[in-house]
Amino acid sequence: MTEAADLPETPDAVTETAVDTADLTPAVSGEVTPMMQQYLGIKADHPDCVLFYRMGDFYELFFDDAVKAAAALDIALTKRGMHLGEPIPMCGVPVHSHEAYLSKLIRKGFKVALCEQMEDPAEARKRGGKALVRREAVRIITPGTLTEDTLLDARRHNFLAAVADVGGDYGLAWVDVSTGEFCVQPCTDRGLAAALARLSPGEVLLPDRLTQKPDLFDLWAEWRDCLSPLPSSRFDSVNARKRLEALYGVRDLDGFGSFTRAEVAAAGALVDYVELTQKGRLPRLEALKRLADGATMEIDASTRRNLELLQTLSGERRGSLLAAIDRTVTGAGARLLSSWLSAPLTDPAAIDARLDAVEALVAGDAVRADLREALRRCPDIERALSRLSLGRGGPRDLAVIRDALREAPSLRLLVQRATGGGLGAPPDLLMGQARALGSHDTLVDKLERALAPDLPLLARDGGFIATGFHAALDELKALRDESRRLIAGLQARYCQDTGIDSLKVKHNNILGYFIEVPAKRADTMLAARKDGDSPYIHRQTMASAVRFTTVELSELEDRIRGAGDKALALELELFTALVTDTLAQAAEIARAAQALAALDVLSGLAELASERQYSRPVLTGDTRFLITDGRHPVVEEALQRAGGGPFVANGCDLSDGQRLWLLTGPNMAGKSTFLRQNALIVLLAQMGSFVPARSAEIGVVDRLFSRVGAADDLARGRSTFMVEMVETAAILNQATERSLVILDEIGRGTATFDGLSIAWATVENLHEVNRCRALFATHYHELTALAAKLPQVSCHSMKVKEWKGSIIFLHEVIAGAADRSYGIHVARLAGLPAAVIHRAEDVLKTLESGEQGSAVARLADDLPLFAVALKRAKQPEPPVEPVAPALSAAETAALQALRTVNPDDLSPRAALEQLYALKAALSGG
Repeated sequence: MTEAADLPETPDAVTETAVDTADLTPAVSGEVTPMMQQYLGIKADHPDCVLFYRMGDFYELFFDDAVKAAAALDIALTKRGMHLGEPIPMCGVPVHSHEAYLSKLIRKGFKVALCEQMEDPAEARKRGGKALVRREAVRIITPGTLTEDTLLDARRHNFLAAVADVGGDYGLAWVDVSTGEFCVQPCTDRGLAAALARLSPGEVLLPDRLTQKPDLFDLWAEWRDCLSPLPSSRFDSVNARKRLEALYGVRDLDGFGSFTRAEVAAAGALVDYVELTQKGRLPRLEALKRLADGATMEIDASTRRNLELLQTLSGERRGSLLAAIDRTVTGAGARLLSSWLSAPLTDPAAIDARLDAVEALVAGDAVRADLREALRRCPDIERALSRLSLGRGGPRDLAVIRDALREAPSLRLLVQRATGGGLGAPPDLLMGQARALGSHDTLVDKLERALAPDLPLLARDGGFIATGFHAALDELKALRDESRRLIAGLQARYCQDTGIDSLKVKHNNILGYFIEVPAKRADTMLAARKDGDSPYIHRQTMASAVRFTTVELSELEDRIRGAGDKALALELELFTALVTDTLAQAAEIARAAQALAALDVLSGLAELASERQYSRPVLTGDTRFLITDGRHPVVEEALQRAGGGPFVANGCDLSDGQRLWLLTGPNMAGKSTFLRQNALIVLLAQMGSFVPARSAEIGVVDRLFSRVGAADDLARGRSTFMVEMVETAAILNQATERSLVILDEIGRGTATFDGLSIAWATVENLHEVNRCRALFATHYHELTALAAKLPQVSCHSMKVKEWKGSIIFLHEVIAGAADRSYGIHVARLAGLPAAVIHRAEDVLKTLESGEQGSAVARLADDLPLFAVALKRAKQPEPPVEPVAPALSAAETAALQALRTVNPDDLSPRAALEQLYALKAALSGG
């Protein structure tokens, strides 16, 4: 007997493309088919998008869209049907796996309009045999408006940003559609670059007129792959204010803060764009927040790149500062950590609040471990809530919210157990997060009772409401399931009646339920049908099988369809009700999500501090800078991971009287590492983290500048030296007394005297004009003379040890200038040929021995690599020498005796005796 499990639980999906060539080919050449009219009409509304046109189980692409998508996705480009006498280029992707293709297109800069079938094909057929299925574009997918987990990085924000200018002022707004975060800040044209670098948005909106502003050409060139210029009318500040007031249901925005017209224009344009791309639907957006000017440390794009904060120069996360310090266990926590690191605070009180919380969790090892274990059970409710608010969520998103909120009570108790610094009570920041977790017992209980253990991705698949939650639904499910068991019984009876063991009852979307037998066994059933005494009604003949039905099978199918349809419709109603109940508490759930993320970051930083022996920094409002035994967090982690030796710690004191350090020493000795580690320690301290040092006292840094490393910018025609000069200019024009500047090898890309002059003048400007704290590494030893002239300049060097003609790098910073650069030693370590090394040593001695001009002239006249060739070229051809005379008998005998001598076999005494014997033979003695 055939088991019921062999039968399909749900109808099989049709996997063939739904495109029929007849739908594309007009009856008369030159006409446009109804389907093409529909397609072209929708395409005309989305000219800048690739149109995914739903046809059955495929999204089809036509004309230029097909050509571009096929090349971008590396899929087959075909031609189907005719349009105005020409073949129609076409390609397609399956609906069930379309997100993978979407991801590729989005990463390559495409925008995609998703066009869905808005009615069942059966409903369309009721209007007539050739009636078209109604279709609409339901969404425009752009890089900045993604919400699907499969298209997003769970550990990174995906910001959509907008820039607006009103009356010479700039406003920047940004939103993460997947989480609801919504913020604005005022900007200058110079500050825009640093702000965009901090956000790293996936897409940037701006008025089309700004693309023509010369002052911003370089900025837009950096973001050209992310720009979406829009008509300037979209950035009207009056309409934008009305749009924002309507969004929040208020008469004015004063309750949210004071915003400039440019900020309002940018925020309003964002809301308008999101609503446009979501076809009239808006995700849940948080109350608009304003980031005050100067609230965070300003870090320009080149400094972020040089310091490898979020990713390395090669674009990888591994090896970055973020990767080295990330101990978060949730996606939301990882995103918040990235935000904290990207925007370190400048308010000492706010920084101390974070440090108090970290210190409390460092002290409570057991509490921290339990807290992190509970957080591991908390999925990403921010993004689940956003999808539900857009009508794009499913049963699993409800389960995500249930599972995370279920942990709130235990997390609250754990936070209350945390104490810091012997205070006996949790710090204010921790207690604030505990309160923000809220109480959600009623919602959690309802979702636990409502949702089944195994959930489908989409609500339309059904089967997600738990048994016992709704009595009427349970009855419909029982009727549906009983009917399926009856079908299994029918199959067994049909096998017995016909004697065909291979008979199967199957189902598809076209025929419904049917009986299928192998073609070679169908003759009996067909013959009986002709005689009129068979209950089996022929439906379809194929090469390998024949399909039948019966009256009772058709009646049973109607019962199943009715029960199944009613059950699914009721489940969808229940799902809508559950979503409504959940969204009614969206604000409270969002606060809980933010609290979970903050607890994850704080406990992760505490875990890092405990694991790596970091210490709490002291942040002040002055300009002190004293780090004792500081370490580079990334290099130290790499050494420990590789099982190498300990990192050599170094201190740095930029207090008054020595706020500008000149650092000399050989390459490979660790100058760049020392420079970077001090900048990274500042970043960690001001984001609220403990730092890799025995102690640290830091006056808050308002701007951080780094000019380390060498790179060209071929796309804009900039050499390495030009890039260096541009970055140095930005530093000298923007650094203040509260800034920290690290500079490495300024002036090395040009002639020696030019480079020295630029470096000299740069040091003087930093000392006299910027008056900032600075670390300046150089190979120009002449700069050390400035220590006698400039009172704030202090000379330091990298300690090395010479031993048996080679050098050992000790990676230790000491007071005083280096006496030499050891460049030739480093060249030897790099493997330069010995001849080149020897010649370099000779040249160095010559240059160091006298006046540079005369020394260079002597070197030019003495080129050993070419000396032999030059000598031969100057000399005349030598005369032909006469043939040597024949050897005498004595000479021949002595030569023969010499050939038989093996020097290795001779002792010193025997060798001397042999020499005397040869001498006597030649003299005839």
